[in-house]
Amino acid sequence: MRITADTNVLVRAITRDDPTQAAAAQAALQAAEAVAVPVPALCELVWVLAQGYKVPREEIAQAVRRLIGAAGVIIDRPATEAGLAVLEAGGDFADGAIAYEGRWLGADTFVSFDNRAVQIIAAQGHAARLP
Repeated sequence: MRITADTNVLVRAITRDDPTQAAAAQAALQAAEAVAVPVPALCELVWVLAQGYKVPREEIAQAVRRLIGAAGVIIDRPATEAGLAVLEAGGDFADGAIAYEGRWLGADTFVSFDNRAVQIIAAQGHAARLP
């Protein structure tokens, strides 16, 4: 079976905060022939780990890298790497993924009220500015 992992399944598998659900999540992920992890699920995962569980960004990046490196996991690698690059530079994973996808869709400039995101994305060599 090929599955799409929802954020709550990923959170349970990573945090193991509910033993019953964690075991079910890990079993579902391990039994799957392939696990599709959409970028929005990764954005939510990073947000939940950071805001809800207060996991440091370095540990979040490591958890995401372990997840995307697992056999059978299917992701949008360029968008995920863009998100990780911004996360590891001190910004939000979602901003990196959004900026990447915008470029993929044909945009030439990332525009945000988030000054930190604009600075990080500009420092990575991409056009970015405040509105």
